[in-house]
Amino acid sequence: MKPSFIIAERGAGSFRDLAFLRWALAVVFLWFGCMKFTAYEANGNAGLIGHSPVLGWMNTAFGIQGASHVIGVIELSTFAMLVLGSFVPVASAIGAAMSATTFVITLTFFASTPGVAEPTAGGFPAISALPGQFLLKDLVLLAASITLLRASLRLRGQSTPQ
Repeated sequence: MKPSFIIAERGAGSFRDLAFLRWALAVVFLWFGCMKFTAYEANGNAGLIGHSPVLGWMNTAFGIQGASHVIGVIELSTFAMLVLGSFVPVASAIGAAMSATTFVITLTFFASTPGVAEPTAGGFPAISALPGQFLLKDLVLLAASITLLRASLRLRGQSTPQ
């Protein structure tokens, strides 16, 4: 079977509810992406980025604000693909894949960022409010992204979820 791209907005029944996931993710990426162009956000994320095995090189290569700008452009591109995905089926899959990739990367911060475990509560699995609980929300955002991605990548001949 060949893959076929579909979008939630053209589905029926519960499938249409996936449109809410798209727009919720779009708002998150618009907001986060715009914030990356502020010094407040760049400085707030510098430690997360600096300790990341995936993104750690960015602060050195671009500087703290430059790294934040690059990430902001990626997040705003993800926003654009999610919005475009309401009209263009392949963009739905691309936007959801970009979103999922973002949250897979940010979840690696659990292993690389000092202060995630809260020592006064016994250490891991007790997590700190910042950055631990801040990062934990990305698990739900990853689940939403994967759900939208899977719905966007149906095989031809499969029925659309109702």
